[in-house]
Amino acid sequence: MATKPDKGTTGTSASKPATIKAAAKLGVFTLMIMNIVAVVSLRGLPAEAEYGMSSAFYYLFAALVFLIPVSLVAAELASMFPYQQGGMFRWIGEAFGRKAGFLGIWLQWVESTIWFPTVLTFGAVSLAFIGMDHVADSHLAANKLYTIVVVLAIYWIATLISMKGLGWVGKISKIGGIVGTIIPAGLLVVCAVAYLAGGGTSQMDFHGDFIPDFSNFDNIVLAASIFLFYAGMEMSGIHVRDMKNPTVNYPKAVFGGAIATVLIFILGTYALGVIIPAKDINLVQSLLVGFDNYFKAFHMNWFTPVIAIALAFGVLAGVLTWVAGPSKGVFAVGQAGYLPPLFQKTNKAGVQKNILFIQGGAVTLLALLFVVMPSVESFYQILSQLTVLLYLIAYLLMFGAAIYLRYSMKDAERPFRIGKKGNGLMWLVGGVGFLGSLLAFVLSFIPPDQIPMGSPAVWYAVLFGGVALFVILPFVILHFRKPSWVDPKSDFVPFHWQKDSESQARLAAAREAFEKKSAQS
Repeated sequence: MATKPDKGTTGTSASKPATIKAAAKLGVFTLMIMNIVAVVSLRGLPAEAEYGMSSAFYYLFAALVFLIPVSLVAAELASMFPYQQGGMFRWIGEAFGRKAGFLGIWLQWVESTIWFPTVLTFGAVSLAFIGMDHVADSHLAANKLYTIVVVLAIYWIATLISMKGLGWVGKISKIGGIVGTIIPAGLLVVCAVAYLAGGGTSQMDFHGDFIPDFSNFDNIVLAASIFLFYAGMEMSGIHVRDMKNPTVNYPKAVFGGAIATVLIFILGTYALGVIIPAKDINLVQSLLVGFDNYFKAFHMNWFTPVIAIALAFGVLAGVLTWVAGPSKGVFAVGQAGYLPPLFQKTNKAGVQKNILFIQGGAVTLLALLFVVMPSVESFYQILSQLTVLLYLIAYLLMFGAAIYLRYSMKDAERPFRIGKKGNGLMWLVGGVGFLGSLLAFVLSFIPPDQIPMGSPAVWYAVLFGGVALFVILPFVILHFRKPSWVDPKSDFVPFHWQKDSESQARLAAAREAFEKKSAQS
């Protein structure tokens, strides 16, 4: 599992301040909401609503073997390195060296970039239902040109907002998360309860089996995508330095967000299954159709446009969280000399502007894939699967790093620790997370029969080719890495295994500064 870290020089200077300016401190509730917004997307409910009562099994199973391990491991790793920036790069790099660390943060950034068109497709569908003609709205939502235009419009609006700094992102994410995710999820559940209490006929069999039929392999394949629903809880580790008392408050935010996430998914999925027959579920449109059906039953057709706007605002909030997170981690790593100077430019607010523009260019190109895919739904699914595959590689590295660091940094302070003594519980939690991620990785290559994907050749070419390309690229970048790439203003803290005197002095200085700052706050 472990490899020796490559011991190249960092070439960074200890005396210069970081380019990213200090932002407003994030509170527990704010970060918890940001976690929920980053993880929860109501767009995923239709995919699991097809399974009826057994959908709860998939949510709970994925929570036990993925969400909880990710949350626990991320909390321990973040508390280990409260003053060392870099997110996944730091965590993986401390265990396996710079190359593995760079691969982890690179895949996290690339995955989020590929993910944007999928979540923004849901935003476009939401806005399509602003009209009062259900049939016309459905046709508009399925229109490729409309989808491309709206996807790009929302994304670039999010990018421009991100340019204003973390303070703006935190405020809008909190408001958008409440208005566009939490309130609609609660409203969906309330509608289902009121509908059933009023004598409405449920389209979901509440007497169905809780344990799914594992003899049907197709069900397992499509359900594997649920792992993506829970991806992103560790992303907040990048913001650990932006919190008050992070060693205590970060775990609180993570676990609060995890519990809320599971409840939203299970109750929301059941509520959607009540109003839409499984055979009529569309992965892209069914959430809005579900709301529309409930409002018609309550003679509140006028409220569909309101909820459509709210959901679109929630999409904007989620995109903001992801635009600001992985790109910030990549920026910090780039300053340390792992990316060309082009990636290190900032605006007056200290925001990594060039990375955001490059990211935007990639999102724009990905949106053009609509042209070659048979439908909006197929485009949505294939990009979702690719994001799953890339992100799961990073998770495999993260789980492996957490276990390895128990031995390579056994005496390191862990304000949050999985298990009070010994490493048995870490092996259990990290091992379960590793094996769960590996299982989901293998299954994610198989196309689901429930969705018309067009040519199987296109499916496999995109997935295998995409994984190979994005895994190889960071090693190509590192091969051509130059000493001149190091930003002299970078304060990137050395790794613990860098034993030269300069690195150790900078590490000690960073620790002292952090402790002094914590005591003052």
